[in-house]
Amino acid sequence: MFKPGKALLAALLVGATALAGCGSDAADGNPNELRLWHYEGPDSAMGKAWDAAIKEFEKSHPGVKVKFEEKGFEQIQKSAQMVLNSDEAPDIMEYNKGNATAGLLSRQGLLTDMSSEVTKHGWDKLLSPSLQTTCKYDERGVMGGDKWFGVPNYAEYTMVYYNKNLFTQHGVAVPTTFDELVAAMEKFRQAGVTPLSLGGKEYPAQQLLYQLALSKADSKWVSSLQQYTGDVDFHDEAWTYAATTFADWVKKGYIAKDAAGIDAESMGVAFMDGKFPMMVSGSWWYGRVQSTVKDFEWDSFLFPDSDLALGSSGNLWVVPEKSKNKDLAYDFIDITMKKANQNLLGNSGGIPVAADASAITDPKSKTLIENYEKLVDRDGLGYYPDWPVPGYYDVLVSATQKLINGTASPDQALDELAGPYEENLANVGK
Repeated sequence: MFKPGKALLAALLVGATALAGCGSDAADGNPNELRLWHYEGPDSAMGKAWDAAIKEFEKSHPGVKVKFEEKGFEQIQKSAQMVLNSDEAPDIMEYNKGNATAGLLSRQGLLTDMSSEVTKHGWDKLLSPSLQTTCKYDERGVMGGDKWFGVPNYAEYTMVYYNKNLFTQHGVAVPTTFDELVAAMEKFRQAGVTPLSLGGKEYPAQQLLYQLALSKADSKWVSSLQQYTGDVDFHDEAWTYAATTFADWVKKGYIAKDAAGIDAESMGVAFMDGKFPMMVSGSWWYGRVQSTVKDFEWDSFLFPDSDLALGSSGNLWVVPEKSKNKDLAYDFIDITMKKANQNLLGNSGGIPVAADASAITDPKSKTLIENYEKLVDRDGLGYYPDWPVPGYYDVLVSATQKLINGTASPDQALDELAGPYEENLANVGK
């Protein structure tokens, strides 16, 4: 298992303290208040749908107020374990799925086993088997288990967003193959335009690295990595290709050399400001791009020549074991799974799990959902690279930053990924 150093542990403690400063209502268990945390922006599809769910919840629960607190993804990612082990835990929160996050907290007894509630409310009937994998964990905290510790009300995947105006301006054809994608990036580079908006300070760069590996992998490879069902070699064809290609794209100028210091927000804003032709990232940006971009035409396509793409269920609604109002939390989850809220999410640029297909009328939203269905039909959801190991997110950030900075060779970056992964296998009892 990855063990953070003393400096990181100190930072986590500070972050936990900051997250926990939420007053005394949680400790008292105010029955007239539901404390909710999530990290979706108000302009995102999920933000819009969940805001409507809050209003519906308060309407259907007279006298009960939702105390919503927006937290940052990084904030919750680093501090949830400490906060949920305190009396300051919220009643319900959005949390990342996978072995390293929801799985780890379930193994530590910090999340409520919601199996009986899932059956009672029929949520299991609304979620496909591939989506259920990330909701259920075994006693080791490995996904695909038998107990429900989370429920998603949306799905997600990554894609290539592109600026139609810049493509037209520079005479670049929209790529349908990987070779055409590389040719398009080279044409932009020759015109003095950096092709990809990318952030290496947080998750985006590591996801591009993983996407390159997925383009040379199959579902068995994914299962071995994510669920420990087979041997994993970080110097195999897929990982070697990914690291070598990523480093090559930096050298060629397809990825800016200052990308190591750019965060996800700055990456997305730069694309939405029309400064880059392409951005490889997730559907969680879709609704925001849809509502923000007014000065140019844009569209998206699946990463070419790859059966697999990063994707899964969306983040999970989890109920902390120390939640004081679990029944209210279950009622809120149920509202987000209802048709009305699902249809709103779908028409706002999200991927609903239980919407009425005929109610999704927005053309771009239809394209988003259709491409997701293509991935599901070919068993193409490859999950995310930080899931297998607690603390792996930071390891991946470090390794990809070194590839951008040129301070590590592809082999050295892959060695950095291999160490914590192999150490973790002993901890999960493979």
